[in-house]
Amino acid sequence: MLSKRFFKTKDETEVTFEFQHPDADDVQLVAEFTDWQPVPMKFNKKEQVFKCKQRLPLDQEFHFRYLINGETWDNDHQADGYIPNGFGTDNSIVNTQRA
Repeated sequence: MLSKRFFKTKDETEVTFEFQHPDADDVQLVAEFTDWQPVPMKFNKKEQVFKCKQRLPLDQEFHFRYLINGETWDNDHQADGYIPNGFGTDNSIVNTQRA
């Protein structure tokens, strides 16, 4: 799930990436804006969800995926869209345009 916070005085959007998976002990966010380097997501015990916040430039679109336990790829099932990647699957899309 994606939640976005827009700022009146900054040309950026704070995006909170949230991901739940019953078998996940470790989830990493892997995205264009991290040069496809995995970023660890923190587990929130109360909400039973992995979370990660990123500040991204306003009015752009970025591809991303989640890496579960270092071996299984998954998409955000509530992403802003999906686009085929070069591996025969899809990447999730986050769009930072104001709603």
